[in-house]
Amino acid sequence: MSEEYYLTEEQKIQMEIEKEEKRKKKKNNKLWKILTIVFIIVMVLFLGYYFWSRNFGVTVRKPVLYLYPEKTTEIRVTLDFNGALTTTYPKYLTGWKVLAEPDGTLTDESGKTYNYLYWEGESTVKYDMTEGFCVNGEDTAQFLEKALAELGLTRREANEFIVYWLPLMEKNNYNVISFQTKTYEENAKLYIDPKPDTVIRIFMTWYGSKKFVEVSPQTLSAQERNGFVVVEWGGSEVCPR
Repeated sequence: MSEEYYLTEEQKIQMEIEKEEKRKKKKNNKLWKILTIVFIIVMVLFLGYYFWSRNFGVTVRKPVLYLYPEKTTEIRVTLDFNGALTTTYPKYLTGWKVLAEPDGTLTDESGKTYNYLYWEGESTVKYDMTEGFCVNGEDTAQFLEKALAELGLTRREANEFIVYWLPLMEKNNYNVISFQTKTYEENAKLYIDPKPDTVIRIFMTWYGSKKFVEVSPQTLSAQERNGFVVVEWGGSEVCPR
């Protein structure tokens, strides 16, 4: 006969209780192991994404391209972007082909009209933020109005720029802002036929900061707008380096 035969009812109940507790403990241990593994996987993915975005990934946001020929002209625009295009409007296949008016109105081959050509993309380009400006968040609109005028944007172009970026910037304590030229143009090359007389490309990189950041001031200037004028503006929010 087994040992249980000689146990009292009370002892048998106690044994069942202990067995049930062991089963629960084993089950809980298994659950905790699963949760721990899931937590580790999530953290690895999160940290991987964080360091990737911090060191590599940059979203090139809303470059818009205005075309102002001296007379109604058929224009072809192609973009050689060092990255992956994520959004374009009108749709970019092998390029854009539009009929442009002197006031900037663009008409595609289907007859639809546009104010500008639009694109966005993901890139691994790193931008130098050691030169630029550190601006109080509440002064950002005033700063951009002055800076964009110096960089050659018209009031309408500057208004569209500010309306897009200001909601992301004005509530920060400070914004560290740098206008990129050479690095941006090397990684987002434009080919326009016929060739424009004036090209103004403005690309702003920036990040929000709780503290004032010392940066070497940039000198801003723009060429005169003569003949067939092309204007582009865009930007990226980058991580502090």
